[in-house]
Amino acid sequence: MAPAPRAAGRVADLACDIALQVAEAIDVVGVLAVELFETADDRVLVNELAMRPHNSGHWTIDGSTTSQFEQHLRAVLDLPLGATGSRDPWSVMVNILGGPQTGTLADRYPRALAVEPVAKVHGYGKEPRPGRKVGHVTVTGTELDDVAYRARAVAAVFE
Repeated sequence: MAPAPRAAGRVADLACDIALQVAEAIDVVGVLAVELFETADDRVLVNELAMRPHNSGHWTIDGSTTSQFEQHLRAVLDLPLGATGSRDPWSVMVNILGGPQTGTLADRYPRALAVEPVAKVHGYGKEPRPGRKVGHVTVTGTELDDVAYRARAVAAVFE
């Protein structure tokens, strides 16, 4: 969900500071994903660094003015960076894990898009197997609960 619900205040500020410190320390050019975990006692821990577009930011393809992929190319080609604003107040991305037990992801597209015509479905061309991320669904809109419900409904078509 983007922006992260309840991501404000001291913990959000700390997360931002950590990400900036990491990026500055390694002098990164391009996209850097700094995956963080918030603990029960309000600590923020670094879990993963990825100096490339990252699956946690796939929602930007449909939800941002400039996607993480385009932004990465702009940075490494020394082009002006694009605007990073959201197209809608909320974007919800739901992973498609495992894929359908029978048929292919493509077989499910007509039903998925009938469930939610504004959904964006992205398949990765990977062979389905249990637990494997084979695609994702993104829905954007103005009400978080509604957007999340709609995105989950589309993703469920691929189970």
